[in-house]
Amino acid sequence: QVQLVESGGGLVQAGESLRLSCAASGRAGNAYVMGWFRQAPGKLREFVAAIRWSSDGLYYADSVKGRFTISRDNAKNIAYLQMNSLKPEDTAVYYCAAGSVRNVRDRREYGSWGQGTQVTVSS
Repeated sequence: QVQLVESGGGLVQAGESLRLSCAASGRAGNAYVMGWFRQAPGKLREFVAAIRWSSDGLYYADSVKGRFTISRDNAKNIAYLQMNSLKPEDTAVYYCAAGSVRNVRDRREYGSWGQGTQVTVSS
């Protein structure tokens, strides 16, 4: 199983930027997907973005499209989530996930999860 460690969360003001990192200890082959999910207090964990390691396929939730960018560093086995123009409603714990998945938006398909990193956006 892949081990994941997130970093980069913090407290920012609305309109500012943050970059999250997710370091993976291993890979699961060509179907490998790394995704970002978030969970706000009292809400379900929701899909944010995902990237297919082999094809560079990129996927975004409508709520972050145009503001967030997911990318990866093959050599370092790290996935990044660049978050620009942050809004108070982006406040949540952000989780990195990985696995061989078909539906990148379905959190149930991911087998490995990080511990989460808090992102707080003040207005």
